[in-house]
Amino acid sequence: MKRILIFGNSGSGKSTFAKYLSESENLAHLDLDTLAWKPITPPEREDINVSFEAIKHFTDNNEEWVIEGCYTDLLTLLETQATEIVFMNLSIEDCIKNAKARPWEPHKYESKQAQDDNLSMLIEWIAQYTERKDTFSYDAHQTFYDRFNGAKKMLTSNEVLK
Repeated sequence: MKRILIFGNSGSGKSTFAKYLSESENLAHLDLDTLAWKPITPPEREDINVSFEAIKHFTDNNEEWVIEGCYTDLLTLLETQATEIVFMNLSIEDCIKNAKARPWEPHKYESKQAQDDNLSMLIEWIAQYTERKDTFSYDAHQTFYDRFNGAKKMLTSNEVLK
């Protein structure tokens, strides 16, 4: 049974790798971005209990899965169910390069233009990864990785995806 958590900075390749695993291993795929935020503008985090119920619904209905996101507060809720974790620990420069080359994500943005309009904010967010002290930070991801007792791997490039 495969239950994989993928996490890392924005632009690290989480979604790309999760989609690859979902297709190649026939795993159900959940992008935590789809349930971590309220559908309002400006964005606001969803209550963690609401997000957790949505995650529980997904895991209750899928025996094998890959779940990806940067939210260690949500990933921690899945820690005991996961059989493997993958830390996408790319350099900030690589994450920014990936973000600039990112195709339109219709589940996150109403148009490619709306996504492009958000790019400068995203690049600033990516650049602050090692400085932040929140659930999305490098420190939080490294702590989660170090604490996990099961199978784990750290990827420092997207070469595995090519």
